[in-house]
Amino acid sequence: MVVGLVETAVPAAKSTVSSAVKKPTTLSSDPIINVARGDPTIYEPYWKKMGDRCKVVIAGDEFMSYFCNAMNLCWFLLPELDNAIRTLHRVVGNAMVDDDRFIVVGNGSTQLFHALLYALSSPDMPEPINVVAAAPFYSSYPEETKFLRSELSKWAGDANCYDKDEPYIEVVTSPNNPDGSIRGTVVNREGGKAIHDLAYYWPQYAPITSKADHDAMLFTFSKATGHAGTRIGWAIVKDKVIAAKMVKFIEVSSIGVSREAQLRAAKVLGVIADDCRNPDVKGENFFEYGRRLMSERWGKLREVGMKSNGVFSLPNYPRDYCKFTGEYTDSNPAFAWLKSKEGLNCENLLRDESKIITRGGPSFGVDSTYTRVSMLSRDVEFELLLERLAAVKGTVNGS
Repeated sequence: MVVGLVETAVPAAKSTVSSAVKKPTTLSSDPIINVARGDPTIYEPYWKKMGDRCKVVIAGDEFMSYFCNAMNLCWFLLPELDNAIRTLHRVVGNAMVDDDRFIVVGNGSTQLFHALLYALSSPDMPEPINVVAAAPFYSSYPEETKFLRSELSKWAGDANCYDKDEPYIEVVTSPNNPDGSIRGTVVNREGGKAIHDLAYYWPQYAPITSKADHDAMLFTFSKATGHAGTRIGWAIVKDKVIAAKMVKFIEVSSIGVSREAQLRAAKVLGVIADDCRNPDVKGENFFEYGRRLMSERWGKLREVGMKSNGVFSLPNYPRDYCKFTGEYTDSNPAFAWLKSKEGLNCENLLRDESKIITRGGPSFGVDSTYTRVSMLSRDVEFELLLERLAAVKGTVNGS
């Protein structure tokens, strides 16, 4: 999905207590587990063992110009990143990246979402264009659409309920955040436009059944590889006019995208592609690693769910043939979409009974029996999450 919860870090003051009397801080000693965020720290061990293979060295005189390629439509897109993005999509087979498609890079896919709202709307329209998404929808879409109070677009709610005879933009997230389902457009009316957010359409999360071929597709480095702090996203766009308007939006809002960040992204994506194409040389590639890890986590979570005496349940996903792996595989979404038994507010239940912070159903346009739990935390946090979920009794009135 597109945006995570951002928290401000406050520098700790220097302690005057002797290190000899300090007690080590562990996660188990912290009463709160926050799995409301989608911070992909799950992949840290993999990248740590890669050593220097992804190291990037930049000299002091490099990347001083605003421009990467003044002849390219996206003039701030580093050629190395353009090539790495197209190469990886071809290797994985999850999106069409023919030469007639335009790649637009952004400061995370959040900026690209705003750029698309700008590009797909028109200042000549008498009213802002309606933006909809089928519930449960990504919780940040309403906030992002409303935040700038733009005269170009406005949030219009659940696509399932949209009945206005007016222009609209439908946002389709597939696999969906929060519930992991495979999605298509819902409204399908003349004059409608669509943004396809494919942040999680990678082999560790879902079977790759076909090459996505939509007018505007969003991807993000953070969910593809786990490098959320690099703040790189990209859009694959068919229409040159739309791509040019997106570039103009990014030019005005941030005068391009950091070339250092782009170079790092290009390096990492290139390493992944090389390992996928040469499986016998480097051993387990990143997507194999991620799929195995996500599968293990979902297996453990389902075991806890089956023992919960109906306090909460999890969705079931059909197996499908994955063209990347060449076999039938399960979906292992980045988030668990928990549903509590009737009469219980799932978010409040987990917070009050087990001190687990999640993001509840109303944030996603549905009722409070649902809540979203991140599957992407570090191992120690995930194991503690399982321990606490197994102890949930459902005795707290979470209404």
